Amino acid sequence: MKNRLKVLRAERDWTQGDLANALEVSRQTVNAIETGKFDPSLPLAFKAARLFNLKIEDIFSDEN
Repeated sequence: MKNRLKVLRAERDWTQGDLANALEVSRQTVNAIETGKFDPSLPLAFKAARLFNLKIEDIFSDEN
């Protein structure tokens, strides 16, 4: 699954740790999601969307 988390995080000058704290997950989880090694759960995707004030589909998209 493609995502824009790294771009959105960089626009705010947040580290992966900052984003992890805001989402209440580990920095390793943020890294795995950003690099496409892990797809977030639906609740985590909703949490990220609320954090950035975007729709889930504005952050995450199917690779096809």
